Amino acid sequence: MTQASHQAILDRIAAIPEGFVRTYGDLSPGAPRLTGTVLRITDADVPWWRVVRADGSLAKGDRQRQRLFDEGVPFTRGGKVDLRIARIPHDV
Repeated sequence: MTQASHQAILDRIAAIPEGFVRTYGDLSPGAPRLTGTVLRITDADVPWWRVVRADGSLAKGDRQRQRLFDEGVPFTRGGKVDLRIARIPHDV
């Protein structure tokens, strides 16, 4: 992938408003792992904690959960992000 595609993903992450999330696949349709790779290799200051798995589970565990909780992101009884409420599926 190109640097431009990486920057596009970072721009989409930066645009996620407080209290909401997007999935890896929302940010890189057809290649959700690319979003994870971009987050892993970047030193850009983006709200990484607002990116969750397609089922609402968290890749970064308690550290991510606390940040989302502090922003008012709703969780299900199963401990996953309630994507019906908190997910922004399209570019904002």
